[in-house]
Amino acid sequence: MTTNARRARALTELQPSIERARVFSGWAFDDMRIRRLGPPLPWDYEALARDYARRARSVLDLGTGGGEVLSRIVAGIDARVVATEEWHVNAPIAAERLRPLGVSVVRTDSTRLPLRASSFDLIIDRHEALDPADVARVLAPGGTVITQQCGPDDWPELGRYLRKHVFDDHFNLYQQGFAAAGLIIDDARWHEERVAFATLGDLVYVLLVAPWSYPDLDPRRDIDALLAVEDALRTPDGIVLTEHRYLIRAHKPE
Repeated sequence: MTTNARRARALTELQPSIERARVFSGWAFDDMRIRRLGPPLPWDYEALARDYARRARSVLDLGTGGGEVLSRIVAGIDARVVATEEWHVNAPIAAERLRPLGVSVVRTDSTRLPLRASSFDLIIDRHEALDPADVARVLAPGGTVITQQCGPDDWPELGRYLRKHVFDDHFNLYQQGFAAAGLIIDDARWHEERVAFATLGDLVYVLLVAPWSYPDLDPRRDIDALLAVEDALRTPDGIVLTEHRYLIRAHKPE
């Protein structure tokens, strides 16, 4: 097969993934074909958040997406719950999903919270940017913040082929920011895991719906780079990349 013929075939095969990404909303990836090849995360974010939420009078969820995760965490819990979501597509989806649970959704940037100081016993955050000082401001004395984040160099193998955004080391910066704001770090853990995408289309789908790491990706323009990714990283398990996750838990002294 000629190079041009391979490009054309690959773009045709990628088109359903591109279209699926174009209409994506919410924040669930149930249809993504990905296998985890290593040991699972050594923590359970949802279980940990739910355990703390049971004991809280007020809970704030930063960047709730479509409310999928929060709805599982707070179901049946007797607490005042507020969620933030900046994306105009997801904010109404989250509001509709969470309204039956008594959760209010505020459309706002999670790094500039329009909320009163010391107003929440628990702040949770799964994969949303935050400002440690603002989190500390909103957190009530004795309250806890729990955040699980993607590492600043998630899927580093792709950086050899695609233009990658360079992130600061927020695993350390968030800890330093919390400490500078008077919080006490109770837990800070990092985990690396190998994950396999079934096809190039599955990988492109995720890169398009979560574009912050590779914000300039254009499948048509970058088809040669994407094919190079497939050639270099495909294994019998699929296209294998290294995923980085971390957890930070901190509390505000009484």
